[in-house]
Amino acid sequence: MAMDDSKGPLLVSNGEEREDLGLVKEFGEESKRLWKLAGPAIFTAICQYSLGALTQTFAGLVGELDLAAVSVENSVIAGLAFGVMLGMGSALETLCGQAYGAGRLRMLGVYMQRSWVILLTTACLLVPIYVWSPPILKVFGETTEISNAAGKFALWMIPQLFAYALNFPIQKFLQAQGKVIVMAWISAVVLVEHAFLSWLLILKIGWGLPGAAIVLNISWWLIVIGQLLYIFVTKSDGAWNGFSRLAFSDLFGFVKLSLASALMLCLEFWYLMVLVVIAGRLPNPLVPVDAISICMNINGWDAMIALGFNAAISVRVSNELGSGNAKAAKFSVVVVSVTSVIIGVVCMGIVLATRDYFPHLFTTSEAVAAETTKLATLLAITVLLNSLQPVLSGVAVGAGWQSIVAYINIGCYYIVGLPAGILLGFTFAFGAEGIWSGMIGGICLQTIVLVAITSITNWNKEAKEAESRVRKWGGSAAEQ
Repeated sequence: MAMDDSKGPLLVSNGEEREDLGLVKEFGEESKRLWKLAGPAIFTAICQYSLGALTQTFAGLVGELDLAAVSVENSVIAGLAFGVMLGMGSALETLCGQAYGAGRLRMLGVYMQRSWVILLTTACLLVPIYVWSPPILKVFGETTEISNAAGKFALWMIPQLFAYALNFPIQKFLQAQGKVIVMAWISAVVLVEHAFLSWLLILKIGWGLPGAAIVLNISWWLIVIGQLLYIFVTKSDGAWNGFSRLAFSDLFGFVKLSLASALMLCLEFWYLMVLVVIAGRLPNPLVPVDAISICMNINGWDAMIALGFNAAISVRVSNELGSGNAKAAKFSVVVVSVTSVIIGVVCMGIVLATRDYFPHLFTTSEAVAAETTKLATLLAITVLLNSLQPVLSGVAVGAGWQSIVAYINIGCYYIVGLPAGILLGFTFAFGAEGIWSGMIGGICLQTIVLVAITSITNWNKEAKEAESRVRKWGGSAAEQ
């Protein structure tokens, strides 16, 4: 009996050890699958974000007004358009990802064409915002000088708007199939071209803002053309079968899902961009606007890492749900959450360690650099929070929860966070730091709510809904 008693716990221990080793192995395998998608997606996102960021950096070397003009146009006017286009294009993450997981490959090309029709129409509707941007910016409190300069730059950037309309559906189409390497190569080549031409036209030749606009437009259209050539030449392994009249069918339902996606992502994307607008209402706004713009620039680069994981987890969740594998979808969410938080902690440490140095990379003004250093602690906190929050949004897109998350964003961001920021910034006179601190509270609340929702989700039910969604969006018609 003694021998049996002594062996019992040992067997249990060995069983638990084997189970733990199996879990570690499974975690590692899922990490490899995520990084295979997230690595190139992060690189692509950083390259594409760096187009605007480099333009902003070169403009800052020309002068404070040029920096403010590019910053406000990038953050407010182009930022609004970017949010709308990215959001509406994100409907394809749900549909293409789940269709690919279900083996309905030919549907992907039809979905992309439907998204082109919707986004190009939306781009035409957004053109008046570019044309009338000076009075719009003045309504939101920007000075006449900054509004007029940003408005002139916005007019020159209208071609970029239509590049967005084509680019985001193409990206979602390729991401759903895991074809992320080709996007990374195209973006890298364009970034090198962009850096050289920016230096040449903005600084060397001295064209200033017109030169910045020319280079930025050319770069975005080169990305679109490069990706289209890849799709048309390779046929994307059967996902592209040429232009089809099916692109104009079921548009109403497609618009409805696209609008839900746009609302969800726009409410997130615009939230911190509002900081630049509100800062324009502070006394002597040029310095705080420039300082916050630099911080948003850094935050934007960091957010590209989270955006890469956003794309990866969206593909993983949608593919697994589309193939009916609920357990794999749930485990993928756990793996990506742990990974992104670790990266967020590292990035937070980097911001804090370099807060006295990085502002000088973006401005020659000592006043702007000093104000940026003051805001670095808030930037570090935001970087940490933004490591997890976009990933959870990617889970929502992959599962098709866009409408639910849109309501959460309205409550957390615009009913809680934004009023708190205005109260701290103006009523309690904490300035830019107060505005940002209040808005961080909204991000915290939204992250907590998304964690709770993800934790209680019935993934088997989500897999069944994915199967129903694939049938609903014209599977049989597309196959014909």
